[in-house]
Amino acid sequence: MVETVPLFRMEGISKRYGGVAALEKASLTIEAGRIHAILGENGAGKSTLIKILSGVVQPDEGLLSLEGRDIRFSGPAAAKQNGIVCIFQELSLVPDLSVADNIFIDAPPRRFGLIDRSAQRRLAEEWLARAGAEDIHPLAPIKDLPLSRRQMVEIAKALARKPRILILDEATSALTAADVTKIFGVLKRLRSEGLALLYISHRMAEIEELADECTVFRNGRNIATFKAGTKTDNEVIEMMIGREYSHVFPVKPPPPSPAVKPLLEVKDLTWADRLKNISLAVRPGEVVGLGGLDGQGQRELLLALFGVLRGTTGEIRVEGKRVSIASPSTAKKPEIGMALIPEDRKTEGLMLPMSVRDNLSFASLSRISKAGLIDRAAEKQAIAEMVKLLAIKTAGIDIPVAALSGGNQQKVVIAKWLMVSPRIILLNDPTRGIDVGTKAEIYQLLRHLADKGAAILLYSTDYDELIGCCDRVLVLYEGAVRRELTGREITENALISSALNITAENGEAGQKPAVNA
Repeated sequence: MVETVPLFRMEGISKRYGGVAALEKASLTIEAGRIHAILGENGAGKSTLIKILSGVVQPDEGLLSLEGRDIRFSGPAAAKQNGIVCIFQELSLVPDLSVADNIFIDAPPRRFGLIDRSAQRRLAEEWLARAGAEDIHPLAPIKDLPLSRRQMVEIAKALARKPRILILDEATSALTAADVTKIFGVLKRLRSEGLALLYISHRMAEIEELADECTVFRNGRNIATFKAGTKTDNEVIEMMIGREYSHVFPVKPPPPSPAVKPLLEVKDLTWADRLKNISLAVRPGEVVGLGGLDGQGQRELLLALFGVLRGTTGEIRVEGKRVSIASPSTAKKPEIGMALIPEDRKTEGLMLPMSVRDNLSFASLSRISKAGLIDRAAEKQAIAEMVKLLAIKTAGIDIPVAALSGGNQQKVVIAKWLMVSPRIILLNDPTRGIDVGTKAEIYQLLRHLADKGAAILLYSTDYDELIGCCDRVLVLYEGAVRRELTGREITENALISSALNITAENGEAGQKPAVNA
């Protein structure tokens, strides 16, 4: 029997940055017509692995082979020429260019030496349709698209390269549920056409539905490779974190007494056609979730509360006192005490070239400064407390924040805003694209902050997160709060039916109308 040669193989790959080993003797085999899932915590070596695969960085040692021949990529262009294309979690789109320009940015169709605009538009429409995103106009500027639509453009752009090996790094993390379903169909079709897919995700349900094989990485080493479905979720997670896995969500305390006055009250908040007469209340010690299908006004609600949007109407009260929040600088003042953890840490939460120190202290400069000068002793103490509280793993606070893993970058975003000592914490999908271990730490932190008296408003696209973290969930549909779910009413079935604005049958719990605050 003749042994088939794998499409791609990595053997004994090591990569070090200074004294830190990002990969240590790692190996991986990729077969055509298969979806191979790569699992591991942030910092496990996954990002370095795919950067080596896609020619972004060179390994210090080890062998790469493509169809049995040794190969070494001089850069990303060489990897693409050999049919290896990567969709990174951080999008590579140019905001001021159109969708079509982005899809063909490095190889536009030409006629008489000039870009053939009509051909480019037609081809862009074809690749968008192939990615399940035919609703996106090819001439729309990228900057005008929400994050979920940009992610779909990134996928269409990758498919237009006609890859043999397609690497997806958390490629569904910003997508709507409908888009995820479409992409799953696309990936399964590509597999049937003989494409090899390397799939990196922290969402175990996605791995279960898509993967043929799984490889777990931990501390830069590949721990195990196994056929998908042969290990339980708990077994996989224990391999990822290297210890016994306990329940990820903290125990919820009894709800605050109705006699406790709300810390945050909103009445009839309206903005353009995106928010419609939203009323809600959050008491000290509560974690209140925002549910519903993506794009139903959840993000706009958080931005409106934080003073980002212009032209809002309605009433906001903090501790019973009506307040006017015209800007984020107003929102974070001590008398209001509000903080917003944004959706996209790379573009909205961090200054990537700057140090961990600068990123942590930026939002609280007014609190740690005297006479216009930063009190370095106070800054050092505050930063040390945050690094300890959130267990931020860093080689030092003076290294660029871009050098940290995704999970630790997210911790820096959260810590930055905790340094302003907020009483009201708004979170926009805070665990998107981070590993299960870091997620568990963030869930514990949210409950700790609530127990200390904070009022927390949490938007999440993860139903398990809403069920496990929240005392109440307000489900939005077309910019309005349609349902309020409390306690045991917060179930996946109730969240889904409420998100679709479907009236419960047979008296199902969790479908009562929302109560105005």
